[in-house]
Amino acid sequence: MPDPGSSHALDRAALYLGLASAAAPLISIAASQLLLAMALAALLASRIRLRWPPIWLPLGLFVLGTLISLAASEDPSAGLPQVRKLFVIAMLPVVFSAVGELRQAGRLLLAWIGLAALSGALGLVQFARRWEEARLVGASFYEHYVSARISGFMSHWMTFGGQMMMAGLLLAAWLMFSGQARRGKLLAALAAAVLIAAALVLNMTRSIWLATAAGCLYLVWFWKRRLLLAVPVLAGALFFVGPESVRTRAISIYRPRQEVDSNQHRVVCWRTGWRMIQAHPWLGLGPEMVRLRFTDYLPADVAQPLPTGWYGHLHNLYLHYAAERGVATALALVWLLAQMFWDFTRAARRASGEAKYLLHGAAAVVLGAAVSGLFELNLGDSEVLMLFLAVAACGYLALEKVQEKPPHA
Repeated sequence: MPDPGSSHALDRAALYLGLASAAAPLISIAASQLLLAMALAALLASRIRLRWPPIWLPLGLFVLGTLISLAASEDPSAGLPQVRKLFVIAMLPVVFSAVGELRQAGRLLLAWIGLAALSGALGLVQFARRWEEARLVGASFYEHYVSARISGFMSHWMTFGGQMMMAGLLLAAWLMFSGQARRGKLLAALAAAVLIAAALVLNMTRSIWLATAAGCLYLVWFWKRRLLLAVPVLAGALFFVGPESVRTRAISIYRPRQEVDSNQHRVVCWRTGWRMIQAHPWLGLGPEMVRLRFTDYLPADVAQPLPTGWYGHLHNLYLHYAAERGVATALALVWLLAQMFWDFTRAARRASGEAKYLLHGAAAVVLGAAVSGLFELNLGDSEVLMLFLAVAACGYLALEKVQEKPPHA
């Protein structure tokens, strides 16, 4: 006969390891993946039933398309790292299964906000150091900084920006929809908001700015719609009051500096990706083959040397997966994101309390990820993907609680 005390201990272990794994991407991807493996093992050994949220079909089709593309690739061994990366998808059922109460999901959200604020504070220190470095060598700060921006606890500024975007939107959802206005907690939340917002601005990643703006517009629309009229005023104030380097970065969206900003580099990536899709629409080139075969598909009219930038992927989530794994697999990803957004927004309209801010926060995060995916392979980054999946799991947990609630309760 199994020991009841041992079963309860495994249940608690699955919960705490799952929560720790979900929080850890903001600090360390290695720690998060180790904790995820431990949480999955504890969950399978516990009395808790492993469950998937109702997005298993598009997610399963995406995984299946990846495996078929790998099998058809001219070099399957090159794509094995992408197969191993599929392990992080376990974050979705682990959090959805182990976290049984909205109160626990709410605490996880606050942990994300706290860790993001710490990472943001470190980013501000890094910004001050970059400023001093540029001053000492007599370099233009903008040119010195854009190629080595703040990254907090992460190794790259894009990863840092994606995490700050998600944490910032979750914090905004909590402030707007939680109704928890107790003085101490509210002051701490506002302090975190200042750190995260400053880090987002000074990170100077334009796709993250656009994604964060999209998520915030969504939240304000469902909170106090009339405040949308103040958005142009706020945007103008940030533009004119902010540092000169921030204004320069904003202007670079339509007037880039050729050897500093990545506009032309992205155009080259997108055009090359389109040629890959035209040549291999059904199964793509295979995982990792976009990077290895990039020069083979360069348009003939692209001048050499190529614009400065990273050519290891296509800097567009949808184009990249279509070129790498086929159009059908990319459409499965679009289906996944669209279903998440629809599910969360629909449930949020009749939710209250913790469910309301978790659902609106999750919807804003999905929208932000979808927008930033137009300019980056954001969900191809394990740190960003693990945090995204944990947020989605909390959103579906809240949705489940809303569905369980009687209509007139």
